[in-house]
Amino acid sequence: MKQEQLLKNLSVPRGRIDVVLDTDAYNEIDDQFAIAYMLRSQDRLNIKGFCAAPFSGNGKCESDPAYGMEKSYEELKKIITFAGDTEFLDKVYRGSEAYLPDEKTPVDSEAARFMAELAKDYSPENPLYIVAIGAITNVASAILMNPDMKENTVIVWLGGHALHWVDNNEFNLRQDVAAARIIFGCGVPLVQLPCCGVVDKFTISRYELEYWLKGKNDLCEYLAQNTIDEAESYAAGRPWTRVIWDVTAVAWLLNDNDRFMRHTLMHSPVPEYDHRYSQDIRRHFYRYVYDVKRDTLFEELFKKLTK
Repeated sequence: MKQEQLLKNLSVPRGRIDVVLDTDAYNEIDDQFAIAYMLRSQDRLNIKGFCAAPFSGNGKCESDPAYGMEKSYEELKKIITFAGDTEFLDKVYRGSEAYLPDEKTPVDSEAARFMAELAKDYSPENPLYIVAIGAITNVASAILMNPDMKENTVIVWLGGHALHWVDNNEFNLRQDVAAARIIFGCGVPLVQLPCCGVVDKFTISRYELEYWLKGKNDLCEYLAQNTIDEAESYAAGRPWTRVIWDVTAVAWLLNDNDRFMRHTLMHSPVPEYDHRYSQDIRRHFYRYVYDVKRDTLFEELFKKLTK
């Protein structure tokens, strides 16, 4: 892709755009907020599909990414049903059952094939936007299946830590470093929302959940109670907040006039297998988000979820 077009595609999009969400929805309580926010933003986001991403390595799924993916597939359908957008139930795709074995071999899945095929309908001038909020396995596999995706899509990924952070041992990235290296290295227009050091600012408390969401509608009730139950399971009787940072990846697409976050162009770093970044100023540019306007985005989120 010519640099002029790359820089254009790394800008906040204008108008209504086509978008796919790739999510490990069962892994945490924040993916659900991101799914709901996307469903409530259809005036700007033409949703083409939802993909279930694999995950493992935590209390929700210890060691089997296939199990994590299947539970995420089920959670996607649950949130879509709570939201009342049942027309999307047949647009949910199962993703990879394993992580990439290396940087050249895709993992076949319904989700990867869906994205690889869908991207053929787009161009650098009219790209498909893919928002990823889990391990980037499905998306990397799709690019390996259809290398033209490097030209025809824009990837918005919540993954990795901030460049200034002590390490890059972040959950979404460490599960599939090979996939992350493909995304950072192949030249596809990439927007990164780093976790610790940037979007970890986007936290919510029990009292905000109860005030703004409890009892407003079935979707809000589920989101609020699910978050409260999760936090109370380990912090009952103590102060707590929970990050719901996955929302910020969807918000990037709606970031007109930088109303929700601030960002800059940088040379794409290299995620290394030792959970560090390395730098090479000869590499292509990517978009790096470095600040989130927490209260402004929450105002928007609450307004959309409760309407």
